[in-house]
Amino acid sequence: MVPKKIAISVGEPAGIGPDILIQTVQKQRKDLLIAYADPDLITERARLLKLPLKLTDPESKDAYSPGTLSIVPHKLALPCRPGMLNPENSEYVLKCLNAAMNSCVKNETEALVTAPIQKSVIRDANIKFTGHTEYLANKLGTSNQVMMLASDHLRVALVTTHIPLNKVSNSITKEKLTRTINILNTDLINKFQISKPKILVCGLNPHAGESGYLGTEETKIITPTLRELSTLGIDVVGPLSADTIFNEVNIKQADAFVAMYHDQGLPVIKSLNFGEITNITLGLPIIRTSVDHGTALDLAGTGKTIYKSFERAVHLASELARNRNEST
Repeated sequence: MVPKKIAISVGEPAGIGPDILIQTVQKQRKDLLIAYADPDLITERARLLKLPLKLTDPESKDAYSPGTLSIVPHKLALPCRPGMLNPENSEYVLKCLNAAMNSCVKNETEALVTAPIQKSVIRDANIKFTGHTEYLANKLGTSNQVMMLASDHLRVALVTTHIPLNKVSNSITKEKLTRTINILNTDLINKFQISKPKILVCGLNPHAGESGYLGTEETKIITPTLRELSTLGIDVVGPLSADTIFNEVNIKQADAFVAMYHDQGLPVIKSLNFGEITNITLGLPIIRTSVDHGTALDLAGTGKTIYKSFERAVHLASELARNRNEST
């Protein structure tokens, strides 16, 4: 099996991004992980964790060995202490993310895995930032991005992502819903190799609007859009009431669910599989996966972090890269 080159954006330096990366590379690996980060930050965090770590360049023969990490160096603006946010390092965070992303664009690496970023400290630095998903889409020149979280048994994609709840209704349009489901269906086929995906769609309102008595978004927008998509050959069912759609039978039968907003679908998958979920950005010209958790500032440098979600994000990025190569 040909190794894949995976670019790693280590995220917020004061958070657990460095920790989970260092923990992950303690094992022998089939793929080459290339971190875009400050070598001093990574070395110091390994010392705090009392874990062995040798930094190498990506061409080193030792790059796959336990306790070894390939790194492309980028310097912090100021030294960093675990758990202590500093807006002065926000430019560094985005510089590392951009470098890792660009390595994929240039085909120097085959997928991007991102550790968590602290949105608040980036905004404290007067930088407009709403999240990885939107940032990468903007940088890569596409508005056709879809956020999906996936575990072994459940995939949940979102029509809207990081917006206030009072703006969700006006954001549910025929165009946006059509684009979301088309991207989801296409990537399930091309990236996940599911030949005929079955997609179940939540309504926006309680009881999926109850024929218009509890809201009209279903009757005016969602239902007509889903009917049109069905005529085009997409196996899409809904809108279904969000309080019953995620039942055991549906989870077994569906290849993916579509939720109208962030906290409609994500609490379900996170309550069932937290720590074992991968965040995937669909619709990008590159493969991007991430973890299902935040920066966990209180755990940074303590050795108490659980790195399974990051490990799974790396594994899925590698798998998707292989699927893409096989389909081309």
